[in-house]
Amino acid sequence: MNKRNFLKSVGLGSVAMMGAGLPAIVKAEKTADAGAAATKTKHRVWINPDEKDTDADIRQRYAAYKKAGIGDIMFEADSERHFRIAKENGIKAHRWIWTMNRGEKDLLASHPEWYAQNRKGESCATHPPYVDYYRWLCPSKPETINYLKEQAEAVLSKDYVDGLHLDYVRYCDVILPVNLWSNYGIDQSRELADYDFCYCDTCRTKYKELHGKDPLELQHPDQSPSWRKFRYDRITNVVTNLAGVAKKHKKPISAAVFPTPEIAKRIVRQDWTNWPLNAVCPMIYHGFYQEDVSWIGDAVAEGIRGLDGRFPLYAGLYLPDFHGNMDDLEKGVRLAIKNGAAGVSLFGGVTPEVLAALQKAGV
Repeated sequence: MNKRNFLKSVGLGSVAMMGAGLPAIVKAEKTADAGAAATKTKHRVWINPDEKDTDADIRQRYAAYKKAGIGDIMFEADSERHFRIAKENGIKAHRWIWTMNRGEKDLLASHPEWYAQNRKGESCATHPPYVDYYRWLCPSKPETINYLKEQAEAVLSKDYVDGLHLDYVRYCDVILPVNLWSNYGIDQSRELADYDFCYCDTCRTKYKELHGKDPLELQHPDQSPSWRKFRYDRITNVVTNLAGVAKKHKKPISAAVFPTPEIAKRIVRQDWTNWPLNAVCPMIYHGFYQEDVSWIGDAVAEGIRGLDGRFPLYAGLYLPDFHGNMDDLEKGVRLAIKNGAAGVSLFGGVTPEVLAALQKAGV
């Protein structure tokens, strides 16, 4: 799920440039003017810009971000004022968009045939899984690809937008993090037909052309490696097309993804280590998976091995998971960097204490 709405569904409230080789650990340096310790820019944040903020408030906030080592902001909504002030402070402003999960009323009304169908034949247009805003497009339909490319073009054509950041670039969760099973009264120790996508005519026909069989005719479609790979490739094709738009505009493209390559492939059909990105931000939200802070390092290490230096990884950290414990946050940041992350990407309330922990963790 998208970070803000995924958390909303469980009652918690409102999920870099071209590089090659493993990200190097950046060493702390002294600022020339103040002599205060500061890290080289390497961190990111996900935020929703508030138009009620004054220019003075925004300038002060983003100056503090920059000082703490934050060099990129992913904005969930368009705000030229926020974007330009971020850029004035030396921070790159990326537009964060929903990708496959598109529940706009006009789109639902005009093109219900674009939406994904589960193994029972139910469409997201009329039977959204889990929560009402879960309206997933089918990645196999050319119309979906063209629509998303148009959306990317509209974003990247703006001069104050430095890059495109993809969220929801996946299928619906066939399995939720175990911490959420009780919220929906379901046991997902196996894949259930209600949440297994997409079995629309387009997907079934394309798969049959490749493999000579209809996925609905498979005795255990959840155990078919070729059917899984087909769906990995459908999402990869979406990313490839959007990366082409970004390349045309000479701007970077990044994505928020599930925490490790194995988890991403298993529960949302993301093969993100093979995407043509400039950076990736795995959402390593340890509390969602009932893990402790040390898992952040393990998850980063797995992602780094899978990427094999293709582009940098920024470890996504969910600040409420730290329950205000800045020592744990500092530990999480250090573990991420130690295991090869180029930095971290934060979601939640970025307080002065959080910024101080970032600076303290700088190495």
